[in-house]
Amino acid sequence: MAKIQTNASGTRSIEVSEQHLATIEQYQLLRDLIDSNGYIDEPVLEKLKLNIRALLESEAGRDKALLDLCLDVIYHPNMKALGLQNLTKLFLEWKESQRPTSNTQHPENGVSAD
Repeated sequence: MAKIQTNASGTRSIEVSEQHLATIEQYQLLRDLIDSNGYIDEPVLEKLKLNIRALLESEAGRDKALLDLCLDVIYHPNMKALGLQNLTKLFLEWKESQRPTSNTQHPENGVSAD
């Protein structure tokens, strides 16, 4: 469980679980979300909410993990643009930690992954 800061003064935060991050990855919710200017602002947060609303209205929206992500993180009253920016950073760090290292050995044959 990790906490993301959602306001500049640091008085508000949201807890994000590994399951939340896995759901973001499963539905690729952050893919192509940010415009070419690279800024995460309130319209980007609204775009994410609209994308998720469309998923929830479709057949895929019957997924409890997606509903939990919405209730716990995306539609949380404290979620603002800064929170989404920090969620994106946390997701990228988590994604990087999920990659196998290139120096790991395969136990069945003793060969490295490179």
